[in-house]
Amino acid sequence: MQGLRFSPQLASALRTSVRIGQQLVDFVVPPTCPSCGICLQERAGLCAACWGLVQFLSPPWCDRLGTPMPYDCGPGAVSPAAIAEPPDYDRARAAASYTGPARDIVHQFKFSNRPALSKVLAPMMVRGGAELFESDPLLVPVPLHRWRLLKRGYNQSALLAHAISELTGLQHDVFALQRIRHTSGQVGLKRAERRKNVRKAFEVPEEKRFVVTGRHVVLVDDVLTTGATAESCARALKRAGASAVDVLVFARVNPEHE
Repeated sequence: MQGLRFSPQLASALRTSVRIGQQLVDFVVPPTCPSCGICLQERAGLCAACWGLVQFLSPPWCDRLGTPMPYDCGPGAVSPAAIAEPPDYDRARAAASYTGPARDIVHQFKFSNRPALSKVLAPMMVRGGAELFESDPLLVPVPLHRWRLLKRGYNQSALLAHAISELTGLQHDVFALQRIRHTSGQVGLKRAERRKNVRKAFEVPEEKRFVVTGRHVVLVDDVLTTGATAESCARALKRAGASAVDVLVFARVNPEHE
């Protein structure tokens, strides 16, 4: 069955109606900064003052963890944390440090029903993870269990992967990885407890193995703390034949300062 087709005039009128409707919503309920609460002219994002407080990450950084290094040690340099406990993923990159306004915007995006913030975070993630895109990878979001997805209404990681795909033209697949075991929340758990909580919680469905086999995969999530979830996902993807698994998030905790 063919999809609905609209004349250019009708399509333009529909777009105008949607825009006017959103403007009306924003007039009645003005958008606010996720960090300080000040009213904004734009629909989503941080105010200028709060953006100025975001601690953006940039090289030199640990080649494995993507965390800041005190000085440039040359290509491929890794931090003491990565040497002491190498992660199961290959590389991680983040746009910002998980503190201050960056932490606030993640909380609003994840827990306060503000899915539009994915459009704000994605461009910064693309800049922070540019080197991960050189080999035309497959973007795979960290999946939610179906019960948590029903409760929240959306998977924030899937929204980020979709937005990044639109910006870069990279392929993304929201079904390439699934959560097969319902786990309790990671907030408040220690590193060992987090790892135990998500152990064997993910798998690549049999019908999706051909998508993953031999591919460089970039795992997309909103925040990286201890890395327990990312490592569990990476192990599942590599068991299914992924040639490499990198991780891209908006914000991360520095393991050197945990």
